[in-house]
Amino acid sequence: MKRIALVVGASGITGGNLAEKLIEQGWETYGLSRSPNPENEKLIPVAADLLDLKSLETGLTNIMPTHVFITTWMRNDTEAENVRVNGLMVRNLLSVLSPKKTVEHVALVTGLKHYLGPFEAYAKEGFLPETPLREEHPRLDLENFYYAQEDEVYAGAARDGYTWSIHRPHTVIGHAVGNAMNMGTTLAAYATICKETGNAFIWPGSRAQWEGISDVTDASVLAAHLIWASTTDAAKNQAYNVVNGDVFRWNRLWKKIADYFEIASVGFNGDINPLEDQMSNASLIWAEIASKYHLKETNLDRLASAWHTDLDLGRPIEVMTSMSKSRKFGFMEYQDTEETFFNLFERLRDKKLIP
Repeated sequence: MKRIALVVGASGITGGNLAEKLIEQGWETYGLSRSPNPENEKLIPVAADLLDLKSLETGLTNIMPTHVFITTWMRNDTEAENVRVNGLMVRNLLSVLSPKKTVEHVALVTGLKHYLGPFEAYAKEGFLPETPLREEHPRLDLENFYYAQEDEVYAGAARDGYTWSIHRPHTVIGHAVGNAMNMGTTLAAYATICKETGNAFIWPGSRAQWEGISDVTDASVLAAHLIWASTTDAAKNQAYNVVNGDVFRWNRLWKKIADYFEIASVGFNGDINPLEDQMSNASLIWAEIASKYHLKETNLDRLASAWHTDLDLGRPIEVMTSMSKSRKFGFMEYQDTEETFFNLFERLRDKKLIP
């Protein structure tokens, strides 16, 4: 039977890399976003607003997906509003697809805020889970839009009979432009600015993150995990963590990244030095860099998300994730994390996004 994928959030790190892999594997692949501008000419664009039922009905009129991959969310001012808006987005999508009776599987990408808490209470004292993080960790007694999204998927499954999977990556590292949470590209842009200005590459985060063990998720590993869980009968109807499968310490990787860009590095010096502060006046510098080196993106805000990188690197605990459940169910993909970063930097250079 033909597999037809609907990738919701196809312009993001996760959705874009997933769409690429689905197309490589021969899936008919549609990419839904508010303003589609696909790099891959084989991705069929769908323009629709998840908060507008009429827009969704129109955009999805002739599309009969067998597999739906939800990889997007919308940031709001409060977690209460995050819950309302992001739950509604999933509900609207699944309600519009329901009458088609074609959906076999729905995969939802969330993340480690499932365990660490929402942005408003992010990894604060009193909400620090035991590491490594495991899927059986109970929900926190806090508002969390990930829980709202999950509950909409479960409700849709009870109504329509599809199978489902929940995917909880750590920080996703991969190529995308204009993404709200993009640590890899943020660090590449920051390092480029440091090199051009002669400034040191200063660690922005906490002692715990600098010295502790961590992990990340390569976008290609996440894409493979999504396809595996949605096409492997024994893996369906489960929630999974998904990371590269190795661990690292930032106090080693930070210097390796600095060496890659041929700049001096400064480690944790007793204080947190937020990247958002360090890059607060960098927009004009970036525009000059883009002009000097004929780069494709002159708007630093479309490459760097310092606020998100600060949240990740400023956590008061080390954060590492158990992959035991995925391994037990048969997912064996692995990726070296240093290579994840350096492969991304090479791709950014190839695409003329950094010098």
